[in-house]
Amino acid sequence: MNTLPEILRQLRSERSVTQDQVGEAILVSGSLIAAFEQGRLVPQPDTAARLDQFFGSGDRVRKAAAEAAEARELERERRRMAQAVWFRPWVQLEESATALRYYEASLIPGLLQTEEYARSVLDSGLRSQREVDEQLAVRMERQSVVLGREDPAICVFMMDVAALRSAHPAMAKAQLERLLADSERHRTFVHVVPDGVGMHIGRSVSFVLASLDNGALAGYMEDIFEGRLVTAPARVTGLDRAWHTVNALALNAAQSRDLIRQQLREL
Repeated sequence: MNTLPEILRQLRSERSVTQDQVGEAILVSGSLIAAFEQGRLVPQPDTAARLDQFFGSGDRVRKAAAEAAEARELERERRRMAQAVWFRPWVQLEESATALRYYEASLIPGLLQTEEYARSVLDSGLRSQREVDEQLAVRMERQSVVLGREDPAICVFMMDVAALRSAHPAMAKAQLERLLADSERHRTFVHVVPDGVGMHIGRSVSFVLASLDNGALAGYMEDIFEGRLVTAPARVTGLDRAWHTVNALALNAAQSRDLIRQQLREL
């Protein structure tokens, strides 16, 4: 039985059309069609129906998409079960949030890490190789789920300039190029706190804030051993204030991209 990506590539080849042409016909981007064909994303039912209509393929795409979505959900559930108990509630919030604000004091945020960089962060000596492999798989899956949604959350990633210099030289180029590419994603914004801003509250803490569709705000922080969900109103307000305090010192999106390019040139 052909997989969904194989079916989509076959149908497009038979029509002799490009990914951009398919996307234009069904009112999505060509890059989204590419993600479907590469198996990184599964089209939503209405998108699958438009693909069937465009290709004249009956319900072939819809059936394959439903099967792929079910298989992906089963795999996601398996990985959730493998996650630490304290991490599961945050993952559920992260996947359903309407807006996410990340601040990292010294590392590239997890959702923007290359696989090689992420492995180096996770392989700190405290975890077994099996734990590293499992957590790496979870992190890569989170990237796909959060950043790859058809209707993605607004994601703002703020980091100290030290994060740009944190990668081993052998992996720095790929990581900075990935960061630059992600900064141009739809609804994704990258801001860097530059050198010379002096001491500030973000020097010693990293955290995330999630805005939910019911208007609630939740936070997440972690240390060397585990993470914790922050829901107490006073503490969430404190994280929100910390965010705005550091954000006032950060470069805007265009300036941040220029700084990332500068770091690339200096490698």
